[in-house]
Amino acid sequence: MKNNNKRHILMRYGIVVGIMLLFSVLIVWDLFKTTAVQAAEWNKKADEVLMDTVPIEPERGKLLADNGTVLAANLQYYVVRIDWFTDGIKEDTLMKDIGPLCDSLARFDNKMSAAEWRQKILGDRKEILATAKKTLPNGKKGRKNRAYKLFPYMLTHMQYERVRQFPFLCRAKNKNGFYYEKHSRRMKPYGDMAARSIGTVGQDSLSSSIHGRSGLEMALDSLLYGKPGVARNIQLTNGIVSAESVPAIKGYDITTTINVQLQDIVENELNNMCIESGADWGCCVLMEVATGEIKAISNLERNPNTGEYVEGVNHAVLGYEPGSVVKTISMMVALEDGIVTDINAPIPTGSDWMYAGRNISDRPHGAATRSAREIIETSSNIGMAKLIVKDYGQNPGGFRKRLEGMGFFEPFNSGIGGETTPNYPVLGNKNWDKLSLTRQAYGYATTIPPLYTLAIYNAIANDGKFVRPHLFKKLSREGEPDSIIPVTYVRKQVCSPENAAKLRVMLRDVVWGSHGTARHWVQDDNVEIAGKTGTAFTNAGGQYGAKKRLAFCGFFPFEKPKYSCIVLMLGADRGAGACSGMVLKNIALKMFARGLLGKAPSYATIGKDADKNYPTLYASMGNNKAAQIERGLGVRAPHRYERPAAVKQGVPNVIGLDIREAIRLLENAGLTVNFTGTGMVAGQSLAAGSNFTRGQRITLRLRNH
Repeated sequence: MKNNNKRHILMRYGIVVGIMLLFSVLIVWDLFKTTAVQAAEWNKKADEVLMDTVPIEPERGKLLADNGTVLAANLQYYVVRIDWFTDGIKEDTLMKDIGPLCDSLARFDNKMSAAEWRQKILGDRKEILATAKKTLPNGKKGRKNRAYKLFPYMLTHMQYERVRQFPFLCRAKNKNGFYYEKHSRRMKPYGDMAARSIGTVGQDSLSSSIHGRSGLEMALDSLLYGKPGVARNIQLTNGIVSAESVPAIKGYDITTTINVQLQDIVENELNNMCIESGADWGCCVLMEVATGEIKAISNLERNPNTGEYVEGVNHAVLGYEPGSVVKTISMMVALEDGIVTDINAPIPTGSDWMYAGRNISDRPHGAATRSAREIIETSSNIGMAKLIVKDYGQNPGGFRKRLEGMGFFEPFNSGIGGETTPNYPVLGNKNWDKLSLTRQAYGYATTIPPLYTLAIYNAIANDGKFVRPHLFKKLSREGEPDSIIPVTYVRKQVCSPENAAKLRVMLRDVVWGSHGTARHWVQDDNVEIAGKTGTAFTNAGGQYGAKKRLAFCGFFPFEKPKYSCIVLMLGADRGAGACSGMVLKNIALKMFARGLLGKAPSYATIGKDADKNYPTLYASMGNNKAAQIERGLGVRAPHRYERPAAVKQGVPNVIGLDIREAIRLLENAGLTVNFTGTGMVAGQSLAAGSNFTRGQRITLRLRNH
């Protein structure tokens, strides 16, 4: 019996040993096959893994204002997470730290108290751990959520550094499961300021790379993006890691021509006029005459949901029928071609002129004759059409070729995304072509981006030098300049200095002449402005609507122009001079007041008999305030606004007050206040002393006197 058992035991051992020997032989054979028979194939696979490369995204360059302040830059943001399945997390350690941790979190984000933070963290952790232990209908265990988000938002770098010092989170990573995901976001410190011109970025549809989608971000993307690097897989003892083999090259920092102070002035004045006039949208570009640097650009559109004006489509580079601002360009051609030699010589015009089967009218302001100066001053359609027809009536297409020779259709490559060029239809010699020629001469039958109109006016202010408008001027990396963009010219001279001087005189007449179309709104003794108004009806599918585009383009100061500017508005409730012209004037006056046009204004006067030169002070806060202003500015015996007469009952009288005091008085009385414009109160919708009901709305009209 014993021998029989022994034999069975030995047999079992033999079977076990045999199986082990068989497995050993199979392992040795597999090892031999892998290292010898299939060595080439496995080496190839290993090489493929090690040859895999991963692109390294370069850091996108910054967009800077002309003085180096940041307009757009990449900032690092952090998503903070906790992996509750980390082996090193000890229950007793967590419970010891949870109180101080929640106190710190409550101070950091006070939307929840420390008790609420504790309840949330422990409750979420319990649910996550329980879910992982559940058996799903398919028999598998629940999925482990290893990416618990501590905050529902991303943290800045400073916030992240603060959070990582909190109790429990400051422990070693393998003891708290704390980790982060880093994200790069394009930020604009000045918010919506010049937002449309700066542009936006977004993820490329074919890769994860971030590229420009509009504005400067798109136009200069190849410079801002930089050059991607390469990371290669490397075999180490404990695994394969990625290591940088070709470093990424950071994109250029690009210094733009935008001046933050001027941009602020332009946006505010355009916004104020849009509100006051009820315009659908407004566009304004301010440019430096000598260099062509675009110092400010704003495009505001009314949000139909809120009624507020926000940055919208960049109208500066889109083509529109320009209206009468184009007459200045036509007059330049007339002067350069010798059609006009004496700008004061009379030209027969009349109030109506039949040409090519159609009547052209100057009613109700026509005259038997107009000089070239008066044609621009009064914006005569007949006068401008006759001058161009004189040379090009038998060859209508020649007018376009003449403008082409002046460089008028050449791309500016200004750096503004979506830039288009002027469109003058090619004309033949039919009657309708001749009619189209007259319309092109005074601002219809053609589309011109406002930037192109501004560039010609800028050339007139610049003695005929057709400087190229541009929105960037310097490239640099790590603060070191790489290259400076020089001033370039579309044409060194688009017209002679002599003809430019004649055109400047004509444009001055528009503002300062006795019949000038902008004389009532743009004149100001502090800054002498020259320019031209323009009005065009909207055109959709060949049908003209009731809405008007209202333009004013000009330059200042007149004697030594430093800046040129164009303002275009759609659907304002007043004429071109009263809306677009007023915007330009208010911009110029603010620049003058801040000393940006040379010598800053002085309020001090010399001599007791110089009363007529004293400025008017609007001192609506009482005699004491007025006295302080007099002493502070060194002004003697100034004229000043008197406070409005008080009313015993009914609506308070606030005409003449500043807006703050007016709002205080009216709201104290129980009225709801709206206002339009800027400056002092010049009118109120409810008459002073009239009866009203509590909560009734009153609208104030403000005006800079």
